[in-house]
Amino acid sequence: MDKINVGLCGLGTVGTGVVRVLNDHKERIIHKLGCEVEITKILVNDLEKERDMIINRSWLTDNPDELVEDENIDIIVEVMGGVKGTKELLEKALKNKKHIVTANKDLMALNGRELLQLARENHCDILFDASIAGGIPIVRTLVDGLASDHIEKVMGIVNGTTNFIMTKMTDEGLPFDDVLKEAQRLGFAEADPTSDIEGLDAARKMTLLANLAFKMEVNLDDVEVKGITSITQDDIAFAHSLGYTIKLIGIASMHDQKVEVMVEPTLLPKDHPLANVKNEFNAVYVYGDAVGETMFYGPGAGSLPTATAVVSDLMEVIRNIRLGISGNAYQEPQFKRQIKVPEEKYSKHFIRLEVEDQAGAFQEITNIFTDHHVSFQKILQLPTETDQRAEIVMITHKISKAQLMKSLQALDKIEVVDRVISHYRVDGEE
Repeated sequence: MDKINVGLCGLGTVGTGVVRVLNDHKERIIHKLGCEVEITKILVNDLEKERDMIINRSWLTDNPDELVEDENIDIIVEVMGGVKGTKELLEKALKNKKHIVTANKDLMALNGRELLQLARENHCDILFDASIAGGIPIVRTLVDGLASDHIEKVMGIVNGTTNFIMTKMTDEGLPFDDVLKEAQRLGFAEADPTSDIEGLDAARKMTLLANLAFKMEVNLDDVEVKGITSITQDDIAFAHSLGYTIKLIGIASMHDQKVEVMVEPTLLPKDHPLANVKNEFNAVYVYGDAVGETMFYGPGAGSLPTATAVVSDLMEVIRNIRLGISGNAYQEPQFKRQIKVPEEKYSKHFIRLEVEDQAGAFQEITNIFTDHHVSFQKILQLPTETDQRAEIVMITHKISKAQLMKSLQALDKIEVVDRVISHYRVDGEE
């Protein structure tokens, strides 16, 4: 086989990057693979749109069938996004014996297992490393590099938009709304940033990582999700005074064959490697039984970093074709699906209260926590601008999620507590 023909779905930021990487690294790719890789069709929405690079107009089409029905196209590279229509396109391509490379985290989080099974039935590959952390090869690391190890925990910053926002809020003291507007102006955030700032984008990525790391079927609905919109400068300042930095962290862990997956603002010790990941960069921390602690760091998005991951997957598909081993990557989950309940989810927590500054108030609050067997590692009590009010900031010892929620519900019912201002997970101190 002297040439592999590729159909490219999407010519936006990532699609343009894929064309550039294939063109700029053409000789290197031929040397590594022993064959030429050529894009022969590109699916776009607007055939007349002006492009910022020279594209052979004969490649362009707005008809998906010109890619999935073309017997000469060997591989479909999907970088256009979307779920329903894209799923149907890829299903049709797989049934026509075409291999798939995708950067579509939404599709893989929701329908990945179904597509992988279909790929196996048709002796095709479907690779999706670029869907999780841009230029960081975390999928290949979990599937191949750490295949012999027992992964206990995966935690990381997997959304560059929220990390950019949290960096600006922390380092420059800027309010959330101002930083979000700057992120949108710079292209780090979409016009509708909901998926990023509410943690949904990170949740989809953590779903995929949990499936790969723990060899168990984990669904998006299994992920507890909390975004960053409620974080204030006071939260950041109190965390800092206690020795922590706040980041939006995705965490997936498995103990006793039970899995817990979450995305939420998390206090990390200031000397933790993830605490020092700045701006739009991503990083994933992996705890393995044999390897110990490893961290993977790099750009989590962008045209060329993501395109590099796409082309790396493309090259792996081509190697498999040439070796005659396509369609063997997918494995059924090794372990029965078991998701932890709140009574089994343990961590430390940051809790911030506004209380009546009067005699006996602290004792009444302490009694609530004692009733729920909650003890504390650190406590601060500070006056507010109003003499009758005070703020109490606490870091608990490890407690269950059930203990936390029952304690917070009880605090809401006593008069000396005006409100629970905020509460966040604390991690990274193992």
